[in-house]
Amino acid sequence: MPEYLSPGVYVEEIQTGPRPIEGVGTSTAGMVGPTERGPEMPMLVTSWLEYQRLYGGYLPIDQSYLAYSVQGFFDNGGQRLYISRIVGGGAKFAVNNGLFGDLTVQAIGRGSWGNRIAARTVRGGKYDPNIPSTKDLVRMDIIYFRPGNEPPHWNNILDWTDPANASSPDRRVPDLIESFDNLVHTKGAPNNVETVINGGSNLVRAWLPVNPTNPIPVSGNQFAQLYAASDLDGGSPINENSYIGPAEPGPVDANPDSRVQRLFGSGSGLNILKQIDEIALLGVPDTALFPGSTVITDELINQCELLKDRFAVVSALRNQKDSAAAPLRPPRDTSYAAFYAPWIEVYDPLTRGPLLVPPTGHVLGLIARTDIERGVFKAPANEVLRDATNLEYPVPKGLQDILNPRGVDCVRDFRADGRGIRLWGARTMSSDPQWKYINVRRLFIFMEESIDQGTQWVVFEPNDEPLWAQVRRSISGFLVGLWKSGALMGLTEEEAFFVKCDRTTMTQDDIDNGRLICYIGVAPVKPAEFVIFRISQKTAEAPA
Repeated sequence: MPEYLSPGVYVEEIQTGPRPIEGVGTSTAGMVGPTERGPEMPMLVTSWLEYQRLYGGYLPIDQSYLAYSVQGFFDNGGQRLYISRIVGGGAKFAVNNGLFGDLTVQAIGRGSWGNRIAARTVRGGKYDPNIPSTKDLVRMDIIYFRPGNEPPHWNNILDWTDPANASSPDRRVPDLIESFDNLVHTKGAPNNVETVINGGSNLVRAWLPVNPTNPIPVSGNQFAQLYAASDLDGGSPINENSYIGPAEPGPVDANPDSRVQRLFGSGSGLNILKQIDEIALLGVPDTALFPGSTVITDELINQCELLKDRFAVVSALRNQKDSAAAPLRPPRDTSYAAFYAPWIEVYDPLTRGPLLVPPTGHVLGLIARTDIERGVFKAPANEVLRDATNLEYPVPKGLQDILNPRGVDCVRDFRADGRGIRLWGARTMSSDPQWKYINVRRLFIFMEESIDQGTQWVVFEPNDEPLWAQVRRSISGFLVGLWKSGALMGLTEEEAFFVKCDRTTMTQDDIDNGRLICYIGVAPVKPAEFVIFRISQKTAEAPA
């Protein structure tokens, strides 16, 4: 009760009506793999162009299918994707060679890609020799070269001639140029070099010592290479454990400046994606690079089963066809993942020809598109798989008659009927008939996560009838919205769901031990997987 200690008028706000439950997002995906460049901490990208700006372009397919899958995700309607870049064990940051005085410039992520970054400092655009306050203004130019486009003798010449000079024998056109003007080393200034570069660069991060004393020197037209990273993105090749990542994230740089950890962080692979609650879909396209191992697939599914807030997409291996000797089957029994085959053919901008890729990214994008356009309750099937120009092998109806009951979701070619290449399966990898369909499992993930987040206010409230009534009203209001949107079966609310939270769901012992138990039952819609029309002739003698 509020206290009233002196005469007066008191105006108070009170809470009335049920507290609304907001549905969580279901179309945000996460993918793991090597990239041309970029940070290791997971970053959210919202378009293929944004991915290219941050992570670069395609890698050879013997290194990764990630870039092709990311493009397929966005081309198929996906809108939000977290990327976790991985590197080999022992990878290092490329750093500058001390040309910039107190200022340290370092690649945004580990790996030998940082060796292809160079930077220079010149007088700032607002410099005026007659105005003393402008004497310390500098402009920093940062350039990056893709593999194969580096200047000749790159590793032997640190201060090489400006590539803008047409007469230079080492002239190359950088693939990416960043320029930051009118920078100062003064702490707290809005144009402080740390603030500007760290907030705007997709290539490097910069920091000053705690008490900088020397202005940033002007190096003129000479560029200085960032160089320290080893080959192979760090000492050892990428393997299955690289995709899983360290169990406990920690600092990845030995610099004693504590800001290194804050600026760069650490952690990569599937383990770091556990910390991102927004992720609802998960995939690793590069499982095909390790055909004799199920380590990545097992960890992918384990994460979904452990967190119970995300769903995995798994692809068959290339050349993995159904046969008597090696039947094509899902790798394990789970309702938190779906298994897709065969591989799809796409256009490769590098070779300007066809390329076979796993369907992982394209399927993730199709699922996200279905969620956005229809809802999580709609089975992500009978939809065109955009960008697919052909299939690794055809899947006739007779073959799918065998694969579909096993839980293999097929991509089929219906171009002869004018319907394109379509995803023609919507089953999970589970043998439990209750969790046979993808949309049923994902609908329950959506409901459970939404109710969990929307009822956090209940904790530590007085556990009695008024609270139980509030809980029932909040959850019922949420489920009514799902029922009206078509996610639940039934002509009436009573047929679609029920919510119980009273003495019938809790004993006195539960109440005494602080437990509030709510029992919820829903009738999810199932997809019309088999559409059957029975037709007969109507005659005068036969009843209708």
